[in-house]
Amino acid sequence: MRQRWGRTSSSAQSSSTQQPSVPAQQGPPETRERPAEAERMAEGQRAQVEAEATPEVRGPLAGDPLALALPAFIVGSVALGMVLVGFVSPLGVGASLPIILAATAGGLFISAVWAMALGQSAVALVSGIFGGFWLSYAFLLLGIMHGWFGIGLLDLTATQELFLTAWIVVFSMLTLATLRLALAFTVVFFLVDVALIFVLVAVANTSLNWQKAGGAVVLLFATVGIYIFFGTASVATGGKAFPLGRPVLRARG
Repeated sequence: MRQRWGRTSSSAQSSSTQQPSVPAQQGPPETRERPAEAERMAEGQRAQVEAEATPEVRGPLAGDPLALALPAFIVGSVALGMVLVGFVSPLGVGASLPIILAATAGGLFISAVWAMALGQSAVALVSGIFGGFWLSYAFLLLGIMHGWFGIGLLDLTATQELFLTAWIVVFSMLTLATLRLALAFTVVFFLVDVALIFVLVAVANTSLNWQKAGGAVVLLFATVGIYIFFGTASVATGGKAFPLGRPVLRARG
């Protein structure tokens, strides 16, 4: 706010007589601002800019894509974990495919498209990568079981090692690139890496124990996913968010 200060008078005395006072000329208004009022004005301007940059979304796109991505991820993880720990016989390795194809891969890709429409790049990134993993895993099993890709018996082990190694690289990259997310997400990505490494060792050494260890880790990151889901569902139904832990790296202010 601009303030106008009052007039001042000046007098000049000569060596013999006192001259009558002459009104001083009014100077230009000063542009001082009170700190509290200036701060309120700055906050109001920032809020206006944020409102214009992130308009309110209404209609079918409104909401949180994680509300769909998390249960889709959890159900596929539980199914795969149960297969790896030996819930079904080695001949029933494809038991998890109906869930993985119809629910997990499909749900994650829908969530990725939903997040892209909202401009949520991080959610789209995570959902898209996980959707690609689950879909490619289903195609790997189906291709091996039905001979779709011309993979001979001599190359079965190498094919699985190739698949696992490629995805270990991608999930390691994802873990390091998303350290500014809440700690719970970093834990999930790290455990996915560990599970894939255990399964890779199991394939390379034909070890059931390493495979079961990998299945246990899969069930563990599914449990962390369940916790994150409860927090998301709480917010969606009008409750409070669950604490997800501080990020490993702080976001730039």
